[in-house]
Parts: sequence; structure tokens; C-alpha cells
Amino acid sequence: MLSSESPLNRAIARALRRLGPVLILMYVVSFLDRANVGFAKQALAASAGISERAYALGAGLFFISYSLCGFPSNLILHRIGAKLWMALLMVCWGTVSMATMFVNGATSFYLLRTLLGVMEAGFFPGVILYLTYWFPGRARGQILGLFYLGVPLALIVGGPVSGMLLTLPAKSGLQGWQWMFLVEGFIAVGLGAVAFCYLENRPVDARWLPDDEKRALNEELRREEQHRRSTGPADILPMLRDGRVLRFLLIYGLIQMSTYGAVFYLPAEVSALLHRPAGPVVGWVSAIPWICALVAVYFLPRAADQLRKHRQLAALAMLVAGCASLVFPTAGPGAALVALSIAVSGFIAVQPLFWTFPTGYLSDRAAAGGIALIGMGNLGGFIAPNVKVWADEYFASPSAGLYLLAGITLLNAWLIAAIRDPVSRQTEAP
Repeated sequence: MLSSESPLNRAIARALRRLGPVLILMYVVSFLDRANVGFAKQALAASAGISERAYALGAGLFFISYSLCGFPSNLILHRIGAKLWMALLMVCWGTVSMATMFVNGATSFYLLRTLLGVMEAGFFPGVILYLTYWFPGRARGQILGLFYLGVPLALIVGGPVSGMLLTLPAKSGLQGWQWMFLVEGFIAVGLGAVAFCYLENRPVDARWLPDDEKRALNEELRREEQHRRSTGPADILPMLRDGRVLRFLLIYGLIQMSTYGAVFYLPAEVSALLHRPAGPVVGWVSAIPWICALVAVYFLPRAADQLRKHRQLAALAMLVAGCASLVFPTAGPGAALVALSIAVSGFIAVQPLFWTFPTGYLSDRAAAGGIALIGMGNLGGFIAPNVKVWADEYFASPSAGLYLLAGITLLNAWLIAAIRDPVSRQTEAP
């Protein structure tokens, strides 16, 4: 827990209590609206004729538009502020998510998934940038960890809720999967209005922050900004040429391949383990790995902040997750569920640790653009399902794609372990 002895620590704790719950809830809804297609997979095949290949392509198209549009979106947020921009994004993507209920074939599925990616693109990199406006580096790991609670919470809550909505009898001409998209999309629209009323752009705008705490927080953030300017790029063009930023992009892309390889196929894998169709039972069992991830993403970043071992613990998390992924395909139902839970926990818990690297390196416009550029690693969410389908078909084995994704996870553990701390330009040799 953060100490309340100094104005700075009181400011951090107060900002966390004010902003944390709404940001977590926003991420829950965001992740649910992009991932609920996994629960509709079987229904889309039966009702709209969406084949396995069409599903993989449509699920992945989201990440192409999502990755390409994050960069300009973050620059807009940096200029006009998070309060208006993030609220507007939520209303727009909630509307598109509701429209998914009208999918009647592959073309409409592709179009709506692409449009959903456009609308959601600015939210995640925008929040990562937004947190640098409010929280100093010494607390950023656990703050990011709390924000990332939204991923397992979305899938813990979303699994059972989506499963129940799928089983609703047809009403008003709508089937269960259509009600799922309608209800879950409408929640995003309503939360967008709440976010506009609740968020503030920066500490200086916060009337709820006492003056002494506001001064202490602003001074600490200003000092950190000056330090980042001495170690990394502060503008767009130098950032685009920076090798360290490109390495961050590669690592994040591989993390997303591992993550979405699990997200998009976890309900189907659980369904196969239980020999049951998608529904409430599969939804509840699918929540078990995400409960484990909830625990991991809460405790691991806190431990990393306290030990100052973000890189080492991130590499260890990916190593353990990769080994568990190798065990999963050939294990029995009980052992497979344990392995899946360990793997998913590693995929999620490593991400708040990862984001401490670029947010501690980039400053000013380079931070706005660089965070969004690194966020283009979400293309891994497009690559993962398509690579899995290719590997399964090429090797004529339903487990080939899973083994390939496990190998990618182990490779990424090595890449993270090899990250080195940046050197201040003021101390570099001439």
C-alpha cells in the first residue's frame, strides 16, 4: 500500500481512488467488446455461415485497424485531452459493437470488426499515456497492474454473462448472440457518458486534489519528465528512428500473439475439454484461468515495484507461461486447465510490467506517438488466429498452432531478459 505520510503519496493514493475504478471499468467494457466474438463463434457459424477461416480473418481484422489508428488518436488526445476524447471513443465503439448483431455473412462481419478496431484504437494507448500524466514511475507498475485487472475481470464476468445471453430464447426476432452484442455494446455507450463527467485531463484540472498534494504531484511528474528527456526521444521523428522503441514494438507484438491466441480460442478449447457446446457451463469454466490471471496481475506488478525488478519478473512470467503452453495440448482435462491458467496468468501479468519500459523512456510528443506506435503490436492479435489456422492445416494437427504460439512466448522471454536500461545523454561518452 502507498504511504500517506507525504503530500505526494497522499496525492497518488487520492488519484488512484478517484481514477482507478472508472478506468478499470472502461477497460473491462473495452476488452469485452473486442473479445465477446469468441463466445459467438459457434452461433455465427450456424446463423451467419461464418467459416473457421472467415472467423479467424474477421477476428483479426479488428487489430489491423486498431493498430493503424492508435497513432493519430493518441496525438489527438495529447492535444485536446483525455476527458473528451476517451468518452467519445467509448460511445462510438459501443454503437459499432451493437451493430454486430446485424452480421449476416462474412462481408458484414469483416466490415464491422474493422470499424470496431477504428473506434477502439485510441482507448488503450490513450489510457497508458493518460496514466503518465497522473502517476510517477515509482508507483506506475502497480497502477498499470490495477488497470490491467480489466482484462481478467472482463473475461471472468464476460464469460458467464456472454454465455447466459447466448442461451436466451429468440425474442423480438433476435437470437441470443444478437442480444449479447446489443447489451454489451450499450454498456459502453452509457459508460462513455459517465467517463466524460468523471475524468480530468491532468492534476492541475482536479478540483478534488488539495493544493499541497497537487503541487507535490506536479513537481514529481515534472522532474521525471526532465529525466526522460535526458535518456530518450521527446519528439516524433527521433522516436521513429529509435532502435529501443522498435524493440519494444516487437516484444509487445509477440505478447499480443500469445494473449489473443488464448483469448480467441479459450472458450473453444474449454468446450473441447468438457465435450460440451458453448453456453453457461463453458462460460463459468472459462472464467477459471482469468481468475488466476486476476491474482497474478494484482500481485506481480506490486512485487516488481517493490523489488525494482520489472525486467527480470517480466521475463520469468513469459518463460513460465511458455512452458505451460507447451504442456497444455497433450495434458488431460484437469492438468490442461491448470496449464492454461498458468499460461494466461503470465500473458496478462507481464503487460503492466512491459509498459513501465517505454513510459519510463519516452517523453512529451514522443510518449504520445511512441506509446501508440508500440501499441501497433496489437497486430499480433491479427496474426495469432491466422498463424494458428495455418499451422494446424499445414501440419495436419489441431495442436500445431498451439505449439507454435508457445515457442513464440519462449522467444519473447529471452527478448525481454535482454533489455538494457537506457543511458542518460549527459553521461554518455562524447
